[in-house]
Amino acid sequence: MKTQAHQLPQLLQKGLSPVYLVSGDEPLLVQECCDQIRKTAREAGYQDRVTFHADQQLDWNRVGEEFGALSLFAEKRRIEIHLPSGKLGDGRAILESVLKNPPDDIVLLLISARLDAAETRRKWYKELQDKGVHVPVWPIDTDKFPGWLQQRARNHGLSLTRGALDILAERLEGNLLAASQELDRLALLDSGATIDEDAVEQAVQDSSRFNGFELVTELLAGRAAHARKIVGVLQQEGENPLGLLAVLTRDLNLTMELNIAAAQRENTAGFLKKRGVFQPQRAKAVEQAARRLNRHQLNSALELCSTTDRAAKGFDTLSPWHYLHDLITLLARRA
Repeated sequence: MKTQAHQLPQLLQKGLSPVYLVSGDEPLLVQECCDQIRKTAREAGYQDRVTFHADQQLDWNRVGEEFGALSLFAEKRRIEIHLPSGKLGDGRAILESVLKNPPDDIVLLLISARLDAAETRRKWYKELQDKGVHVPVWPIDTDKFPGWLQQRARNHGLSLTRGALDILAERLEGNLLAASQELDRLALLDSGATIDEDAVEQAVQDSSRFNGFELVTELLAGRAAHARKIVGVLQQEGENPLGLLAVLTRDLNLTMELNIAAAQRENTAGFLKKRGVFQPQRAKAVEQAARRLNRHQLNSALELCSTTDRAAKGFDTLSPWHYLHDLITLLARRA
């Protein structure tokens, strides 16, 4: 069966299914759905966990052997398989066999990128629909993002003024991970309080010497020396690069669109206003990048962002910070 993310808690209260598929391109929402499933499974006695990542190095025979071996033991376990491409590939036959008759002592959790239409027509997916639950996770629509922020703030015991909500929505749109982190920080500073514009600005100032938003601005501006300094600080402080990658990818795509619009003589201010870009600093950075970079550079930068994202999720031998330095070099070049 298929269920929406907001319906998952009620479904889990009715009991566990033998298999779950959580798919989507919003890391925060996917993670939270998976955490709900994990918590319910642990409470039901599925304490042990075995994790596989379906990259090119995965031997799917090991996955099949794991299912067969576990059936010999009385203890309950969870098997998690990460599918970064949203495709099973060589593992299709293994999963079809498992899903045809799921073991009683295993809960299988598949964590996937968004599935394409072709994959949902395959036999393994139909078996999953019959035996388990698919939770497709969709991005938050732009017009619904302020409401999502406000509800999230209430869950933290916070109340946002209209001005504070507008600042956060403009700054964090398209980056749910950063939005969650920002609200966590505000809750630590002002738990139970009403948050206004000044409190939001002060929290950002107090959060660290540098942050992901500043790095994105420096990258778009091509200021390599300062960008490298920020990357070094963020790496030392243990910053999660996924948040800043989401912001950078969003603004690189916006820069690409503006580059095309400018070639067609569309008014820049009007274009940015239609895209909901009201913060002067962000608008200036995007406008300058669109003038300075060509489409080939922007496409290469977006591809490098994808590689960096994979590295941040453990699917590459190099660290994401290595690729961020490559991004700095690429975006510092003039067209």
